[in-house]
Amino acid sequence: MSEKVLEVAASAVQARIRIQKHIYKTPLIPARIAGKSNNAAVLFKAENFQLTGSFKIRGATSKLSSHPADGNLITASSGNHGIGAACAAKALSRNLTVAVPHTVVPAKLAKIKSYGANVILAGDDPGQSEQHAQKLAAEEGYTYVSPYNDAGVVAGQGTIALEILEQSEKVDNVFVAMGGGGLISGIGSVLKAFSPRTRVYGVSAIHSKALAESMAAGHVVETEHKSTVADAVAGGIDEDTITLPLAMSVIDQVVECDEEEIKAALRALAFEENMIVEGSAALALAGFNKVAESLANQTSVIVLCGANYDQGLIKSIISS
Repeated sequence: MSEKVLEVAASAVQARIRIQKHIYKTPLIPARIAGKSNNAAVLFKAENFQLTGSFKIRGATSKLSSHPADGNLITASSGNHGIGAACAAKALSRNLTVAVPHTVVPAKLAKIKSYGANVILAGDDPGQSEQHAQKLAAEEGYTYVSPYNDAGVVAGQGTIALEILEQSEKVDNVFVAMGGGGLISGIGSVLKAFSPRTRVYGVSAIHSKALAESMAAGHVVETEHKSTVADAVAGGIDEDTITLPLAMSVIDQVVECDEEEIKAALRALAFEENMIVEGSAALALAGFNKVAESLANQTSVIVLCGANYDQGLIKSIISS
């Protein structure tokens, strides 16, 4: 186990102390249907019930709570990180600007603005928004807060795993959707430090799999990005990202899912588990479904990372 993994795990313990009064400890909910066909125990870590509807508030609050109150902060987001960062900024009295792509889900944009953050529309995808925010940070004196490429953010996301280990006596496998890698790096680092027998599955959307392809290559590579229902995981990763080496250290297996598999998982969550979530949360269940037959008699936790969805899109998928 690398020293960096242990550092992240220790930082997650400290981050939990800083953020606990600003977030919910989300429930670990037994599945009604998932896993029953092969006698597997499936538990949903329900970050879809988090304060801002997504896990992102954890990392944002961890980062902002360790930053001085003066000065101007800027971040970039396709929605959920922006919502979490805006909420954290309001709670902690920080001055924050959020760059979002023109393709941002309207409901997510409205939530960001509701917390009083400054908003800039920039680029056609999350990667372009990140580049714009980084440019402003370099040229105009902002402090840039990465949605994933930041030790404080990663530590905050790792607090999810601390809760999981308290909430379940047995955790054989954990399934996590992969975007920039902040979520799975934080969760994976905590699990490998405190429950090394737990297997970590990273689930990647085939239409946007920058982290998965970079892991396969051993370094950051350019990836084609297509539209995906799991829009929160879309986009590229920084050349110097801390999440790539962490992900390579803590992820035991990568599972790739296509759009139909993600949509099927969305429908299963709605009709079988009584939960409506966003595509990136359903991605984690889709990954479990692809390998479920090999996990009989094991306890698997599926991280439902958020529920900030476009109503029209979700309605069309569920009703199809």
